[in-house]
Amino acid sequence: MLTKKELQLRDYLKVIKKNRRVVWLIFLTVFGLTSIGTFATKPLYKATAKIIIEKNDANELTGSQNANSSTDPAFYQTQYQLIRSYGVSRKVAEMLKLEDNYQNIPGMKRGKLGNFVHKVKSTIENLIGIKGKSKGEDTKTKPSKIDHIAGIINKEIQVTPVENTRIVHISFMSSNPEFAALVANTTVKAYMEESLNMKMEATHWKLDWKAKKSEAEREKLNKAEKALQNYMKTNDIVTLENGATVTPDKLSEIYTQLIRAETKRKELEALNRQVQAVAHDPQAAETVAEISSDQALQALRGQIVESEKKIMELSGKYGPKHPVMIKARGDLRVLKEKRNQEIARMVSLIGNKYNLARTNEKTIRSALARTKAEALKLDEKLVQYNALKRDVDTNRQLYDALMLKIKKQSITQGTKPIHLWVMEKADVPRVPSKPLKGLDLFLGLFFGGFGGIGLAFLMEFLDNTVKEPEQAEEMLGSPVLGVIAQCKEKDRQMEEMVMKKPQSVFAESYNALRTALMFSSADRAPEKIVITSASPGEGKTTTAINLALTLAQSEKRVVLIDGDLRKPRLHKIFKMNNQGGLSSFLAGAAGNDIVRKGPLPNLAVITSGPIPPNPAELLSSTRMKSLIERLGKEFDIVICDSPPVLSVADSRMLCRVFEGAILVTRAHKTTYEVAAKALKSLHDVNVRVFGLVINGLDQKKGGYYHYDYFYSYGAHSESPKKALAREG
Repeated sequence: MLTKKELQLRDYLKVIKKNRRVVWLIFLTVFGLTSIGTFATKPLYKATAKIIIEKNDANELTGSQNANSSTDPAFYQTQYQLIRSYGVSRKVAEMLKLEDNYQNIPGMKRGKLGNFVHKVKSTIENLIGIKGKSKGEDTKTKPSKIDHIAGIINKEIQVTPVENTRIVHISFMSSNPEFAALVANTTVKAYMEESLNMKMEATHWKLDWKAKKSEAEREKLNKAEKALQNYMKTNDIVTLENGATVTPDKLSEIYTQLIRAETKRKELEALNRQVQAVAHDPQAAETVAEISSDQALQALRGQIVESEKKIMELSGKYGPKHPVMIKARGDLRVLKEKRNQEIARMVSLIGNKYNLARTNEKTIRSALARTKAEALKLDEKLVQYNALKRDVDTNRQLYDALMLKIKKQSITQGTKPIHLWVMEKADVPRVPSKPLKGLDLFLGLFFGGFGGIGLAFLMEFLDNTVKEPEQAEEMLGSPVLGVIAQCKEKDRQMEEMVMKKPQSVFAESYNALRTALMFSSADRAPEKIVITSASPGEGKTTTAINLALTLAQSEKRVVLIDGDLRKPRLHKIFKMNNQGGLSSFLAGAAGNDIVRKGPLPNLAVITSGPIPPNPAELLSSTRMKSLIERLGKEFDIVICDSPPVLSVADSRMLCRVFEGAILVTRAHKTTYEVAAKALKSLHDVNVRVFGLVINGLDQKKGGYYHYDYFYSYGAHSESPKKALAREG
């Protein structure tokens, strides 16, 4: 089970030190870009004018005013957008006659970079034919100078309301402080004129539209009244109302019956669809609740289970062609045929029930249609009368409302929409508002440092793989027997390194693993060991071979078994014939001559043999147990390479005939969840786990310098013979 310790300050510092390159890279990048942007930015001055805006909601006929008008958020937001509109900006440019002084206005003339960008943009548009296309407007017409100036002014105008007041700040930013103050004050005047013009234009348009609309509504009202009068004369309205009723109890009863019949039909339809889908698959049909609840089928299922148990018991005593086995399988086949017949009967019964429910629903639905048709005939004339009457009422209401609006608006059209006062005119600013160099540099320093540290901790948090031995022991609750250094020599097989380069860091890793294994138990060193891993590709076979070679070099008699009967590799590595091996012995096709001489005098090898169809059954047989007992008497140590724990069940079966297992993990590949699941799988079958091996660890990666120093020191300061003598 995964366990975590409480993090301390040195753990945080360790994470930062481990990812110090990322921290420095992010810090220097953010701080450098901030510094360049701060010192390269041209100073800008901001001029601000203060105004007071109030909504004019006074009713000049009654002298009253809406109490909520002064706090209408929608009104004020609309005014803010109006101030920042393109129309106001264009009016500012026209009032200041900026078109005549285009080249002398600061910020209006394009610089060298702006001219270059404009030319590139124009060239690209000409190449792709943008200017030659038309989408409802004349794209060939170039914007005028006044439009360009208005666009620049519009981008720099800022509107900032003062909270809990009616005061609004209108600001403009420019590299010229005098020009900034001039535009801010002119924007106030342009806003006042624009709002008044909009009010007058809207009022005239509304009056014209309402006059035309009222005339159309008057004609509709006359037509509706005439149509209603003619209908009342043609039909006897009083007699029509008396005969237009339908017996509600009868309709309610039929609706209730229909709902019940439809519900039952849907239930049977769903059940029948489910049953028909698996009708040709007895095993799938047996999972349907309606079928599986049948008592006869349950009895047959119990008999089938008992028959299968009997066959499993007899298979251990008799061969597949024995008369007893043939009779038992025949009985099982008869029971399965009876089960299939019972399932077919249930499928047919469910289909009949569904057809009966569907017929019943159709009958009730026909009765409901007849009753509704009779009621609709009586209701039809009354519905037509009500529709004509509603049409008359609606047209009259619309016409009256329009006439009232026209009279009211004709009286109040001259009123101003808003009240506006200039509280303070914009003064010429003396100090630039941008950039704030001290603040920008501090923010660059702050975000660069914390951004790099945050990214370092994020990378550490997302990396959930096995790497550091101390952390692996704390997370998994199992000791780490050894850390195998990453092999740097790609032109040499890793299995040859222990023999041909015994003083290398890679070979010394296995010497340390051998020492840790010999002292892993207080009573005696383990003699029968299974080497396994959680998943493929984690180095269990390489670990098994090198551990066996290291133990053989210490003058111990070692036998190495290839227990992976699905994907064996020992015969390929040692270049041995694999016609006879472990599978042949367990199947009874070979004798005790499967033990072969290995590359060292004290090392023997048992290859896997031909790949069998039933590896799990062979590994759990009594012949496997007797073989391991015999090898334990002939050799000092028995090492077995087994398949991954989470892939197949072979490893757990092998571990039951050995003293325990070593779980191999791959550094920066095996996650703690996968390793914990593998350990739990072994503990569930009472397998003793001697410890973990972290394979393929780069000691210089991630701050594990102390392991690299340990192995390098051991490899260069002590010969293999001295190391073996020290280990005993």
